[in-house]
Amino acid sequence: MAGSGGGVGQASTAGTASRAGTAGQAGTTGTASRAGAAGTAGRPGAEEPPGGGPARSARSAPAARQLDRSSPLPLWAQLRADLRRRLDMGAFDDRFPGELALVGEYGVSRHTVRSALSGLRAEGIVVAERGRRPRLAAHDLIAQPLGTLYSLFALVEEAGLRQTSIVRARDVRADGVVAERLRLEASTPLFHLERLRLAGDEPLALDSVWLPAAVAAPLLEADFTHTALYHELATRAGVRLAGGHEHVRAVVPSGAEQRLLGLPRSVGALAIDRLGYAGDRPVEWRHTLIRGDRFSLIADFSQRTGYQMHIDSRYRDTRRAS
Repeated sequence: MAGSGGGVGQASTAGTASRAGTAGQAGTTGTASRAGAAGTAGRPGAEEPPGGGPARSARSAPAARQLDRSSPLPLWAQLRADLRRRLDMGAFDDRFPGELALVGEYGVSRHTVRSALSGLRAEGIVVAERGRRPRLAAHDLIAQPLGTLYSLFALVEEAGLRQTSIVRARDVRADGVVAERLRLEASTPLFHLERLRLAGDEPLALDSVWLPAAVAAPLLEADFTHTALYHELATRAGVRLAGGHEHVRAVVPSGAEQRLLGLPRSVGALAIDRLGYAGDRPVEWRHTLIRGDRFSLIADFSQRTGYQMHIDSRYRDTRRAS
């Protein structure tokens, strides 16, 4: 220690008495320091963290406030406000407590807890479903940079979640509108695949895709429970997408779509229309409805490349990824 070093230097100049006094003081200081360090090491939770260095003191989680039963504000509203306060202070980052834990902590009924969680769910803060532990909605957010060809399957898996699908339709049909977008005759047979896509066993997106049956017929034999369309298209049909164009817009889902996606009424969705190209030929038309509370888009910009945003209600046909 710097202080101890200074004391020893003075002792060598001032003589034996000073040396003795300083040595005694240094011995006392060293003993106290060692004792303090030993005491710290012996306290639970104060161990040195892996990799060495001083241990950091853990920040205590904000405690629950006692609810005022004489207040005109209902208990469920007080509970919701206190849970929101604790969330804002960083509580529940690791795990959100279950209903019974909140019943015991606040001394209220399970009905009161459910009413409070219903409010947080409507705000898109907590996902609370019957029979399952509540969780923070933001923990499952999946981000996608703009300007790149991407696979939703790969994005979910890279986020540490297992991406599975419930296949709702897989067939060959004709659709004049889609055929026109793919520059085909209206009666051209099209491979059609519709899936409810899950991330970590929770609904993420409703996905419908059309490809020319002449190209995608081998996909009728594929199992889409846990695989990517682009992987199957490349391995079974030898077709790889090189780029395309997407139109992303915010929408209010229908009641049926909300039920399928497990969306609270206060949470919107993103509708993504994609026209995908293999070389200079359009081969994929896709419409995806994705939960707005579980997916985000990110844009990079610079002085050299600039930043460009298109606000257009019409789908524009283009052959290069934008």
